[in-house]
Amino acid sequence: MAEKHYYEQIDYTRKYIIPYLRVNLPEFEKMNLLEVGCAEGGLLTVMKALGVRCKGIEIDPKRAETALNKNPELDIVVGDITDPELPAKLKNKYDLIIIREVIEHIRDKEAAFRNLKNLLNDGGFIFISFPPKYSPFAGHQQIAKSFLKFVPYLHLLPAGILRIISKIMKENPAYVDEIKLHFSTGCTVRKLEKLVSDFGLEFIVKEFYLFRPIYNLRFGLPVFKLPEIPLLKEFISFGCESLLTTARKK
Repeated sequence: MAEKHYYEQIDYTRKYIIPYLRVNLPEFEKMNLLEVGCAEGGLLTVMKALGVRCKGIEIDPKRAETALNKNPELDIVVGDITDPELPAKLKNKYDLIIIREVIEHIRDKEAAFRNLKNLLNDGGFIFISFPPKYSPFAGHQQIAKSFLKFVPYLHLLPAGILRIISKIMKENPAYVDEIKLHFSTGCTVRKLEKLVSDFGLEFIVKEFYLFRPIYNLRFGLPVFKLPEIPLLKEFISFGCESLLTTARKK
């Protein structure tokens, strides 16, 4: 599975992240980049090949080890973005921070954003993407073995009902706990907007998708954007992808 994740990260970076950055940040290859939650290091591998100065943080030591085994030249530290000592440990600031499919797993989002802001150079940028908390598959129910992987909004059901359904479908005993954990730590679009405002950041780009770019890579589905309408962006959108910067002085 780690092998699959690594090569998917490489493909996704080449086919989507690089073109996205070239449109929105044409000078990104000259920037000092930090990836938060770098996993197996596929994105960093592509960036390093482009000559980008880049570093990764990964909370899971095994995934960090896999990344370094794949590419020993990568600069990766095992760490937690909510650790108040992290900025001092890294001893650096960055022009671009990428935090992709991570914020929805973090319980203390304020601590994470405090560090993101402290690690960002003035005039720097943050690319952040996540599935909104109430979106169809924000519970990551696709980890199921049965057809439950295709059922939307399962994470919104009471845990007791989910356990009955899970038992009938002979799912892993930990399946319901996994879904409910993802729901408990999830991030709404409204929460993201508040964090952006509270920590002196602002949106440059904010996009919502029914079918996200990663779905094109995994399933061959066409990329399909949604308008920024309250109910759509929280309950129908499969993903929110945004580019942030430090707030400009009025």
